[in-house]
Amino acid sequence: IIILIISIFFNIKQSNVHIFIIKFEVFKYNHIYKTKDYEIVMKISLIIPAYDEKKNIKGALERYSKFFKLKFKEDYEIIVVANNCKDNTFEIVKNFAKINKSTKKIKAINFPGYIGKGKAVMEGFKLAKGDYIGFVDTDESTSPENFFKLYKNKNNFDGIIASRRKKGALIIPRRRLSKSLPSYIFNKFVNFLFDLKFKDTQCGAKIFKKNTAKFLTKNYTQTGWNFDVDLLYLCKKNNLKILEVPIIWRELENSKLTIMAGIISALKIFKYRLKKF
Repeated sequence: IIILIISIFFNIKQSNVHIFIIKFEVFKYNHIYKTKDYEIVMKISLIIPAYDEKKNIKGALERYSKFFKLKFKEDYEIIVVANNCKDNTFEIVKNFAKINKSTKKIKAINFPGYIGKGKAVMEGFKLAKGDYIGFVDTDESTSPENFFKLYKNKNNFDGIIASRRKKGALIIPRRRLSKSLPSYIFNKFVNFLFDLKFKDTQCGAKIFKKNTAKFLTKNYTQTGWNFDVDLLYLCKKNNLKILEVPIIWRELENSKLTIMAGIISALKIFKYRLKKF
């Protein structure tokens, strides 16, 4: 609020204020979680973008942290990026880490203004220290076990993406035609524009090698729901190897992605493609 009052008084552009707020929040994060580079030994970093997720975030943290501790011992971190939350998502994460004595493993950064899911993920990627850096949705449509499938298949790939359409994948419960048809059309539209040859570009679970993730943070341009396409197209243009892995996906009725948001994303993707010609 103080920053906004100052910006109005001195007639500072809103976009510049937004950038300043983001940098300020990153500065606070780095001050809280400061770690010397030589002390960092971490196999994986998981980014969880969160928008008003007080109902889901605690359960997600419980299951992912328990599973990661089993698989990675102490060599992991989970970074929750709270984006424009009007509820107490951020405080829940901080309290969970404190109660479970996991403040070095479970971290949180809070962006009070809207930055979009894509930018939330990318800001998390910038802060991540793991050899592999990935993201999932807060609602656990992708379980820890299925996210781990991506990591297990890493081999020499630069990125591994989850798929709900590749042979071997399963959606539970089965999607209604009203949801599956628009998704199918959108994927065909994307592959036609970008020739990506993936069965599913939009599944909310992906991991990348650290150097690939850092490259993406410096070159991405899409900050909304369509940011997945941007990342995959950047990978294609730079000859990075991406593997698509079928998973078991838990379909939820309370998805925040509306039909209108899907249409807007499609239009933005078309505009984005025109700029790349």
